[in-house]
Amino acid sequence: MHKCAKIIVDEYNGAFPSIMKALLTLPGIGRYTAAAIASLAFNEAVPVVDGNVYRVMARYFGVDIDITSGKAYDYFYQLSLSFIDKTQPANYNQAVMEFGAIFCVPQQPNCENCVLKQGCVAFSKGTQHQYPVKKKKPKKTKRHFTYLIMQNGDHFLMRQRKDKDIWPGLFEFMLIETSRKQNLDLIEHPVLEKLRNSKAIIDIDEKNIQHVLTHQLLSVNFVVVKLDNEQDLAKELITDNYQWYNWQAAENLPKPILLANYLHKRMKSINLQ
Repeated sequence: MHKCAKIIVDEYNGAFPSIMKALLTLPGIGRYTAAAIASLAFNEAVPVVDGNVYRVMARYFGVDIDITSGKAYDYFYQLSLSFIDKTQPANYNQAVMEFGAIFCVPQQPNCENCVLKQGCVAFSKGTQHQYPVKKKKPKKTKRHFTYLIMQNGDHFLMRQRKDKDIWPGLFEFMLIETSRKQNLDLIEHPVLEKLRNSKAIIDIDEKNIQHVLTHQLLSVNFVVVKLDNEQDLAKELITDNYQWYNWQAAENLPKPILLANYLHKRMKSINLQ
């Protein structure tokens, strides 16, 4: 607000812009606020588009556009623009919003007493509850990953993901996926059993990383396993398409950004770069 006020003073000589286009250039003022100021305060014939407008217009015209989509605002703005009262835009905007708040409410709209029911598509078809269309975002699946950063000198154990899952074709460290978050000493896994019976140095990174994908939320922990003096064990751990790569090769392999960042951090910490 302070930045906005300074611009008004410095660039507009203290006078608030009176048109929507100019208002949109001010920090903190979006399309809804700009249209409201321009129409209600300065009588510019621009429609205000809010939740009430979406609902009223969608029901009346039977618009099946998902209001959470990127094209929804422009569509309803243009639709409203074709009906706005050019001489009384403030009254028009307030009337539509008020109508949506009193009659055309989300649940149990007062259709029987509605003065617009004769031309309303939703009323004629009895589909009021279907509008406006708002598709639910799929719930993100939560997965728990523990990555074992197997390090043998300046080599790292990695493999290429080939299954039909996230990150196909990209390389990763040894992965253990569990159904829930568990302490490392409670996870049952054959590799971990071998490590527990060895002299490998295990360094657990206590920081849990939340990595967000489109439909998944990954809860990721990293565990560094140093095998410098465990050559036999290092050879034994090569399984399931895992291979040893020196740090230069490992850095150049295509990897998810999450793993690329961690490997870069790891190599920097041990002065391999």
